[in-house]
Amino acid sequence: MLALWLAARDPRVPWHAKAVAGAVAAYALSPIDLIPDFIPVLGYLDDLVIVPLGILLAVRLVPSGLMAEFREEAAGRVKPVSLAGLGFIVVIWVAGVLFIAWLLWPK
Repeated sequence: MLALWLAARDPRVPWHAKAVAGAVAAYALSPIDLIPDFIPVLGYLDDLVIVPLGILLAVRLVPSGLMAEFREEAAGRVKPVSLAGLGFIVVIWVAGVLFIAWLLWPK
C-alpha cells in the first residue's frame, strides 16, 4: 500500500495511474472505513473485495520498473495515515446523513 502512496506522488507516473493509486492508498490508509467493520458481512466487503481490486488495478497502471522502485523504497518506511482519506470518508458519511434527514423531513 505504501508503494502505491509513493507512486501517487511521483511525477514519472502517468496521471491516470496516479489518480487510481492515490484514491486506493488514501482509502486503504484512512483511519476509518466507508462501511464500518461492525456491520455484518458488508463491513468486511471493502477490505476483502474493493481494496484488493483497487490495488490490482493501480499496480497494473503503474509502469513495472517504477513499481519495483516504489516497493524497494516502501520497505524502509513507516506506514502513514491518510488524512485525505479520512476527510473523504467523513464527507461521504455527512452527505449520507444529510440526504436521509432530507428524505425523512416532513413536507
